[in-house]
Amino acid sequence: MKIPTTLQHKPVVVVENYENVDGRNAYNSEAKGLSIGLAQWNDRGRVDISAKVWRHSGERWSRQSEELPLHRVLDLAILVCQTRLHFREAYRYEKLYDPQQPRLARVPLQGDAMTVEICTDNPMIDEDIKLLRDCISRDDELIGERLRVLASLLKEMGY
Repeated sequence: MKIPTTLQHKPVVVVENYENVDGRNAYNSEAKGLSIGLAQWNDRGRVDISAKVWRHSGERWSRQSEELPLHRVLDLAILVCQTRLHFREAYRYEKLYDPQQPRLARVPLQGDAMTVEICTDNPMIDEDIKLLRDCISRDDELIGERLRVLASLLKEMGY
């Protein structure tokens, strides 16, 4: 299925077979494509780029398609990495985290830092963190494969 080029987001680099590689949803995904292109929120004289996940309901392109600035895509990748890093050692804690120190990391970015922490405001955190751990464990092969590819690309790029 071809990603539309007549909508506000203008795709430049595309993955039109994303539904075939969308993790556990491979070959049965509503996420049909990914693109990097010109953002839909561009103002006259100002151009931003974004990444987009294109969803299709089977009948039409979905409003649930997501468009994100590239730095947010990378911030999400950092969050995934910090989360996986935490769960490598989480078994040491009775609740899978230290309630006295729920902060997992401070990641320096642009003069400040992104604080990564367990959401202790969640009233179901004790159950939800176990569910998250179980999902990460279940999907370890899928996530690990993508992280290895990303690490290889970063190394090739000199990072």
